[in-house]
Amino acid sequence: MNRSLITIVLGVTQILAWGSSYYLPAVLAEPIARETHWPLTWVVGGLSLGLLVAALISPRVGVAIERHGGRWVLALSAAAIGLGQVGLAIAPNLPGYVIAWLVIGVGMGAGLYDAAFATLGRLFGRDARSAITTLTLFGGFASTVCWPLSAFTAAEIGWRGACLVYAAIELLVASPLYVLALPRAASPDIAISPGGPAGETLTVAPPSFLLLALLATTLTLAATISSLMSVHLLAILQASGVALATAVGLGALVGPSQVAARTIEMAVARFHHPIWTKLASVSFVAVGVWALWRNLPLIPAALACYGAGIGLESIAHGTLPLAIFGASGYASLMGRLAMPSLLAQAAAPWIGAILLERTGAHATLEVLMGVAGLNVVLAMGLGWALCRQSISPSALR
Repeated sequence: MNRSLITIVLGVTQILAWGSSYYLPAVLAEPIARETHWPLTWVVGGLSLGLLVAALISPRVGVAIERHGGRWVLALSAAAIGLGQVGLAIAPNLPGYVIAWLVIGVGMGAGLYDAAFATLGRLFGRDARSAITTLTLFGGFASTVCWPLSAFTAAEIGWRGACLVYAAIELLVASPLYVLALPRAASPDIAISPGGPAGETLTVAPPSFLLLALLATTLTLAATISSLMSVHLLAILQASGVALATAVGLGALVGPSQVAARTIEMAVARFHHPIWTKLASVSFVAVGVWALWRNLPLIPAALACYGAGIGLESIAHGTLPLAIFGASGYASLMGRLAMPSLLAQAAAPWIGAILLERTGAHATLEVLMGVAGLNVVLAMGLGWALCRQSISPSALR
């Protein structure tokens, strides 16, 4: 089993999966609404409904990966996203458009970070921490690669043509890559190996309802912020007087900021518990949202700070459950944790569209700032709860 090949394939396919689903409306929502005269709220709401489907299937996806590995689950996810993109391209009316997003939702539930993390945990056990971090390095380029690609293809061949391009990528590139690169299943000794890399501080605490509740809540709030910002960041920037082309360029800074933060995290991860990654993440996000709310002149710096925060959040999302609860049952746990996060992500774009339409960008950022501040408090509470657990003295260093 070639660990490097598996990680690279999952990284590339994550870029494609995020770009052809979650990040799609950020660039295409306006052209779709303008050409079809469908309400923008419903155009963006297609993603929300897709995320709702993803949330409903995520526990079953986690169980399937726990039992059988991620090879065919991920391959089918790419096929579902591709078929959904074909549906978007040929949608004759709004109901057809919504149905296509429901199909894409199946692909998101079975193929985005939670499923990929579960696959790595199933394959490598507690050794998966470094692979999860590497995977997020790739994923950080999703918006940087796919926002300009979406804008270019939409300008050249229309939004329907852009959807067909993504359909071809998912059906002809991503799905076959999963089948060719991933093993049929992980052997039990690899999936639950108790050991870890030398110097790694992963420590298993006894299951605790308080820990699980705090973890699920803080992951859900983080997902809410990133979902709303991913869809509406360009609109927020434009409402502040930034031209679309400039907004796309500024938005593209988020991706490299994610990658930079994840690169630093990869270098220092062996020296600390993932709770510190989580605390850094929520702090960076709060500062970045606050700077945007204040409309400070250094918008690139604010976006870089926000990008660093959500970049670290992706790592904490995958590694913190592994550190707290261990490798056995990790894929199933990720499926359960994904449900509230995806439900929040399903609601966030729709709520964001309503807030922007009725209250404006400044008030929307004010709401986000409150959510980000609450998440800082909850992450600190999670750290406190971990300290109260029976964990080895070196665990939180």
